[in-house]
Amino acid sequence: MAGYDDRDGVIWMDGELVPWREANVHILSHAMHYASSVFEGERAYNGKIFKSRKHSERLVASAEALDMPMPYTIDQIEAAKEDALKASGLQDAYVRALVWRGSGEDMGVASAKNPVRMAVAVWPWGAYYGDAKMQGAKLDIAEWKRPSPETIPVHAKAAGLYMICTISKHKAEAKGCSDALFMDWRGYVAEATGANVFFVKDGEVHTPLADCFLNGITRQTVIQMLKDKGITVHERRIKPEEMADFEQCWLTGTAAEVTPVGQIGDYKFEVGDLTREIAADYEALVRA
Repeated sequence: MAGYDDRDGVIWMDGELVPWREANVHILSHAMHYASSVFEGERAYNGKIFKSRKHSERLVASAEALDMPMPYTIDQIEAAKEDALKASGLQDAYVRALVWRGSGEDMGVASAKNPVRMAVAVWPWGAYYGDAKMQGAKLDIAEWKRPSPETIPVHAKAAGLYMICTISKHKAEAKGCSDALFMDWRGYVAEATGANVFFVKDGEVHTPLADCFLNGITRQTVIQMLKDKGITVHERRIKPEEMADFEQCWLTGTAAEVTPVGQIGDYKFEVGDLTREIAADYEALVRA
């Protein structure tokens, strides 16, 4: 497959559909130097973006958290995504909405004089963890930790927050793992590099309290699905050593969807009935 910069098609950019290979920005774009960028990852199923408006609302909230006044309303963002999806000709696709500070009069830390720009790209993207959907993903335990909410806007989907994710995922892949699991700055279990984590014990589900990382839209969806089934869900702080007693584990995220986990570090889990059931139910929901 060609690189992401060398494809046919178009990308929605600042109100226009631009040929894919021409959708470029200046090297002095503020976002490239200072990470003044936020984004959303979304999936379309059968031609419809799952929970599209919730993603658009979070995009705006993330931009506001980084002091980037949005040049588009929620309705305009929705229309932009629909235009980009339609132009792609795809029914099942990944949708990336991106907002960033462009180039302008400012080239220091401050960027108030620079325009806030937006783009939407659409492409086909299969299972994020490959065959882990059947066998269970293997995760490393990251050296880095999720930071305190006092240090950074942890509930924004900001590009800068993914720096330690890239480092950790590279190290995990070098060890033959699919991903890495973060602890938070206090030492509690947090999340994977791009997905939230769930555990099962004695028929009940435990998931880290989203107090220092993104409360994923897929995470929220799965929690509600579990509650609708009458399954008890504990959102709480989880100590790493508790993983020894959990029976099942899975990850959730727009890209990951619901992916079983077979191992985290030295801790092993079965790909059990509840994990398979939730994965199947989620697949049915997004395609309903």
